[in-house]
Amino acid sequence: MIIKVKRAAVQKLKTPCLVLGVWESKSKSGLLQELDAELGGRIGRALREGEFTGKSLQTLLVDGTDSVRFQRLLLVGLGKDRQAGGELLRQAAATAARLLQEKKITSFVCALHQAELKKLGFEERVRAVVEGIFLARYRYDRYVTKNRDNLPGAFSEVILALEVGPALEFVEAAVEQGRAVAEAVCFARDLVNAPGNLKSPAYLADQAALAAGEFGLACRILERPELEEKGFGGLLGVAQGSSRAPRLIVLEHRGGDEGEPPVVLVGKGVVFDAGGISLKPAEKMDEMKMDMAGGAAVMGTLVAAARLKLPVNLVGIVPAVENLPSGTAYRPGDILTSLSGQTIEVLNTDAEGRLILADALCFARQYNPRLVVDLATLTGACIIALGHHASAVLGNDEALIKKLIAAGERSGERLWQLPLWDEYSQQIKSDVADVKNVGGRPAGTITAAAFLKEFAEGLCWAHLDIAGTAWEEKGKAWAPKGGTGVGVRLLVDFLSN
Repeated sequence: MIIKVKRAAVQKLKTPCLVLGVWESKSKSGLLQELDAELGGRIGRALREGEFTGKSLQTLLVDGTDSVRFQRLLLVGLGKDRQAGGELLRQAAATAARLLQEKKITSFVCALHQAELKKLGFEERVRAVVEGIFLARYRYDRYVTKNRDNLPGAFSEVILALEVGPALEFVEAAVEQGRAVAEAVCFARDLVNAPGNLKSPAYLADQAALAAGEFGLACRILERPELEEKGFGGLLGVAQGSSRAPRLIVLEHRGGDEGEPPVVLVGKGVVFDAGGISLKPAEKMDEMKMDMAGGAAVMGTLVAAARLKLPVNLVGIVPAVENLPSGTAYRPGDILTSLSGQTIEVLNTDAEGRLILADALCFARQYNPRLVVDLATLTGACIIALGHHASAVLGNDEALIKKLIAAGERSGERLWQLPLWDEYSQQIKSDVADVKNVGGRPAGTITAAAFLKEFAEGLCWAHLDIAGTAWEEKGKAWAPKGGTGVGVRLLVDFLSN
């Protein structure tokens, strides 16, 4: 898809469709009245009859006339809140793009970025709109072999009209930044949506290596012999039940000064999670191919950082493993020795993510990191607590948590902090080992984080539980059914600021 920026009044550009944003309180703006007159009063009639009011994400598609240069006009409601952030424009652009895809309209002129928001500069608005268009066009349809002609159409060209604003070169740079971030999100989505029969730990490692080669990242893959030699007891314990060997994936973006301590991102990479001996119910087990969404977010963030040339040293660590029941699988009651030397009593083999993250957090220490952020689809309890609207954030550094929350608000990938008081750590004390891997039903998300805190001691560390946000069941314009790629936009914003 080509995105061009043209210096022209929107109504002067010839196009199959012109897309405009309309504020609920400004539905009688000068441009809208001008267009209404040229369209024979069709917009005014829709407004009077309540067909369109400018309510957030409401749409109105109007056919053009011989007197205008556009074949159709699509109005997208922006609501009343001019204090809104980029997520409003991102969702509005995605809503428009999805509707036009379904209509098989392959090119359009967009002016959504011209809607003034008090919190966003012009280039930030451009980035949000571009991200929305790219996120909306995403489909995981590579295995659809029948009726491919009926799939939503792809865009050949999108033109961003620039009547006023910064120099073209700055706007074009903003377009490329939006494209880079959105394509990194879609890269993460592809990884999450890949079926389990394809997505082995080796496959995930191969995808990391290919991305590293394409975007100039350093890549290191640790395989079973090295993992055994170093003592990755948690990772290897989880891997026992599968015939597909584990991997530890390490990606590096060296954008900061030489010797500057890096930011380390750790992502859970369970490529399929049947629960092991503590077998999950059959219902929705097919969705457990998404249990590596934290790892996908880390890989996507490293790709985005490289493309954006972010001035930071960044390390991504993804422990990749499959959790299956078999005659060789680890059992409830087993005691594992982690990379740190701490022993772990396994009470539930379906609480495997924290075991592999414990080893990865210990491995991160060798980089002397400025800070560590881990992401994981860790607990069903997080979905009970927060639903699908926010990810949980916990950690041992309030300043880091506040910065992550602020990045979540700006990026639209919101976080909500849960407490991590010392009392919760009592729930994961074991009688026969240093810790146990579950703390009972109460505060399940928090006790999982309390377990990780045992292995993050001395680090500036935050944990993001993305169990409720990594998978979209119903489908939205900006997030079709399947993997959402959550975490990439959040972390890129955090690292950029």
